Amino acid sequence: MAPTLYPRSTLKKIIKAHSNRPLSKNVDILIYLHYALFMQELVNEASIRSKQSGERGVSATSVRRVGERTLRKYKG
Repeated sequence: MAPTLYPRSTLKKIIKAHSNRPLSKNVDILIYLHYALFMQELVNEASIRSKQSGERGVSATSVRRVGERTLRKYKG
């Protein structure tokens, strides 16, 4: 069995608690991958924004500035 980056059973319980629908077998994997892509894009956009602003590194302010736009892209 391959090692996981997150506790699958915990994630499945959280998803079931927030959903009143039946879940497929590997839905937790898809949700985790979607989350990882979101975080990657958020950090990349914040990095670009901070460089444009002349900052030396990524700050919380630069993440907040791009957060809303990135969330809109991933909203389903």
